[in-house]
Amino acid sequence: MAQADTGDSDSARREIQLVQENDGRWSAIDKGVGVASHGETRSEALVNLDEAVALHTGEIGEPVTDADLHDLGLDPEEVSAEPQEPESPWFSE
Repeated sequence: MAQADTGDSDSARREIQLVQENDGRWSAIDKGVGVASHGETRSEALVNLDEAVALHTGEIGEPVTDADLHDLGLDPEEVSAEPQEPESPWFSE
């Protein structure tokens, strides 16, 4: 299991798991943040995970607006603004 240092000496270390899937692709999972991504190689999976974590934490990207939800065919009244646990075997206890 790889340990990622966030660069902040006061912060806790975060655990990132790399898994080679049956199809040969790699999944990278940041268990502390609760975000996962994948790629054809380990390096690609980690690069994609970095982007996914940055999007999740608001370091990059734009907030989703009601107009964005409408464009996706979703009713903003039916979409929760509260964070939710993903339905994934990666996060099951």
